Amino acid sequence: MRARKVVATLLAGALLTGGTACTSPDTSRIVVTTNILGDVVTEIVGDQAEVSVLMKPDADPHSFAVSAREAHTMQTADLLVYNGLGLEEGVLRHVEAAEAEGVPTVEVGARIDAIEYQDGDAAGLPDPHFWTDPARVATAVRLLTDEIVEHVDGVDARAVRERADAYGGKVGELDADLARRFAAIAPERRVLVTNHHVFGYLADRYDFTVVGAIIPSGTTLASPSSSDLASLVAAIRTHRVPAIFVDTSQPAKLAEVLASEAGISVRVSALYSESLSDTDGEAPSYLKMMRFNAEAIIGGLST
Repeated sequence: MRARKVVATLLAGALLTGGTACTSPDTSRIVVTTNILGDVVTEIVGDQAEVSVLMKPDADPHSFAVSAREAHTMQTADLLVYNGLGLEEGVLRHVEAAEAEGVPTVEVGARIDAIEYQDGDAAGLPDPHFWTDPARVATAVRLLTDEIVEHVDGVDARAVRERADAYGGKVGELDADLARRFAAIAPERRVLVTNHHVFGYLADRYDFTVVGAIIPSGTTLASPSSSDLASLVAAIRTHRVPAIFVDTSQPAKLAEVLASEAGISVRVSALYSESLSDTDGEAPSYLKMMRFNAEAIIGGLST
């Protein structure tokens, strides 16, 4: 397998760069679909392997696609890490193609005790948005560490495990900090309305109630019906919801129009729920993303 990967990498490099291979055959490469998992993997491996992240900052994981070059990168990786559970809808066929080529793959979401959607058109299906629960991310760190040590040639297992332990400690500190801060919100105000169903794990971890979603689905590719919106408005009024939280990668206009036409007074607040920002943005890492979101949620529910 390794010899075939080396030949394929050299040929692809020659084709894509006019005769010069762009990747050393001795460089171990981990390809990661989403940028949130990409950040986690990078924290684990450091400089022990090259990490290629397919999803750009501020992108939507439900709709992003890959180029022919990126598809080839997936098929010649030492390890392919993806979220799974239906999240990367535009990339799954390339994951399957990589598996057919013998590339070891890790579907992280399928191995971290997934919960199910409770309502909407995805009710009963597994929810892929596990990263909103740091405890499950800590589990993912341990899982990924084992997979990296097993499948990625040339890494120093001890160094990788030491980095993973240190990063896992930071994720644990994040979990404890969020639990403390969210506990200060009165139980009756611990309610969430989002643009689509994305915070089920956070709600389960920190005792929030998910009142509803503008798009009652686990994907941004669905569309709400008039009855869906009418039901949501009724729920917002019943629970006296002070804020609607929308993803930074999705337009907030629908939430604003909903609030205006229904005559309800709610704040529309943006979160980084499914993608990191650029390196100079507000959420360039998983840990910073979660802390930014916590600030936004506390601020939105305290108004």
